[in-house]
Amino acid sequence: MPLRGKKLGLLISVPPDHTNFNHGVRLAETALAEGVGVYLYCIDEAVKGVSDPRLQRLKMAGLKLFACAYSARRRNLPMGEHAAFGGLIIVNDLIAGTDRFVSFN
Repeated sequence: MPLRGKKLGLLISVPPDHTNFNHGVRLAETALAEGVGVYLYCIDEAVKGVSDPRLQRLKMAGLKLFACAYSARRRNLPMGEHAAFGGLIIVNDLIAGTDRFVSFN
């Protein structure tokens, strides 16, 4: 089954040093390499990873990177240009607008 043109939504809630964060990053990388549109939302502890060089490289390669503004504020993290910060309505849109949605908790 051809994957090019499909859309994959990812949600990551664990910190950047967690195994599941790494799994999410690798899935995003693999999907992008196959021509899949990838939309990644970081929430809870994962907001600490939006400036992670791996995610920023993937963003340069076409990853659409979003992060939870509330989670960032609660952790006193700056909301800069590393990701598009917003609320849970983004997650709702990703679930509704992608072919597959996967969560790494």
